[in-house]
Amino acid sequence: MGILFNTISICQFRVVGDQPSKDLYEWVSDRLAKNSFKSIDSTTDEVSSGWVHLDDSSGNSFAYPRAFWRDHYLAFTLRRDQRRVPSVLFRKYLKTAESEFLTAHPGMRRVPKQKREELSEAVRAALYAKTLPVPSTYDAVWDRRCGLVTFTSLSPKVMELFENHFKNTFDGLRLLMLHSFSRAERVLRDDLKPVLLKANRAATGDVLSLIHDNQWLGWDFLLWLTYRTMSHSSEYVVNQPGLAQEGEPFVAYLNDRLVLLGGGEGGIQKVSVVGSQDQFSEVRAALKNGKQITEATLYFEKEEYQWKMTLRSLMFHFASFKSPSIKLEKDNITDQDDEREAAFYERMYVLEEGLQLFDSLYAAFLEIRLGKAWVDEEKNIRKWLTSD
Repeated sequence: MGILFNTISICQFRVVGDQPSKDLYEWVSDRLAKNSFKSIDSTTDEVSSGWVHLDDSSGNSFAYPRAFWRDHYLAFTLRRDQRRVPSVLFRKYLKTAESEFLTAHPGMRRVPKQKREELSEAVRAALYAKTLPVPSTYDAVWDRRCGLVTFTSLSPKVMELFENHFKNTFDGLRLLMLHSFSRAERVLRDDLKPVLLKANRAATGDVLSLIHDNQWLGWDFLLWLTYRTMSHSSEYVVNQPGLAQEGEPFVAYLNDRLVLLGGGEGGIQKVSVVGSQDQFSEVRAALKNGKQITEATLYFEKEEYQWKMTLRSLMFHFASFKSPSIKLEKDNITDQDDEREAAFYERMYVLEEGLQLFDSLYAAFLEIRLGKAWVDEEKNIRKWLTSD
């Protein structure tokens, strides 16, 4: 689903590299236009990928600001059209083509390899000509203030496609995934950053090592939050910059769904705990048996507003991120374009505030986890796990 929906799944990237010294609007407009989406409806091509407008998947002109420029945001959509022919249908038509070839050449018992490849290409092209491509769209919002890109897909293949297309479009720039360790670096106080670096378990500095070797960050965060949900008031305060004021109170807790993974006699075992939790007894039993929480549904409440998201601890992705519904003041909107822009700004406001609350919660955890208080906190967690 797109960025304008109430419930979306998102990941975030850092933009690294040197931006051009020339006018940014002209540069971005030119680069998006040169890498815009090209329709394959009237062709037999299998696939086409490119940029379109955020609120119009058929719009691929970026010659005017409203197409992608939103104050400090750059907003655009990756569109990918692909023709898909069922393998059963393809094999049927290929078999017919091969039979016709052998009938025309009675001296041959089988179709030569090169000819079979030619027939295969011809059959595929013929079927593609009769098949309309299926479009898929994925929104991206680049916040130039903080250098983060929010992307609305958690599919590894789609994320890889987006990263490559972004790199090929914007010369000199590339994207780095914002994962548990890199997000920790962003939210930590300066005096705790050396402690985080010392606690880094990655053998190398590449992204995959930082993610996989530091899974303990996500595991301990969700374990700590589960314990806090049951034994504390779940009240926190905003401590990260953003739309909410520093020091504003909010509530954060886990509920509804948790996924745990761990080794067992039969190999890796997965436990899913679904439904409103009372004492987290099933979760505690799994934790005592050595399993780790790898996915959980988080709730945030601030005043009368509520956010809900499912955190995946490995990559620190947010699935089913539900923000408060937006309400537009129609009296101040003059046309449809104004309404779409107003909806975009309202949606980004509630989305960013939810992420600010998450970062504040994560920072509160890291201050304990990387400080002297963790010794006592860990003892309390173990005591809670073994309590009746």
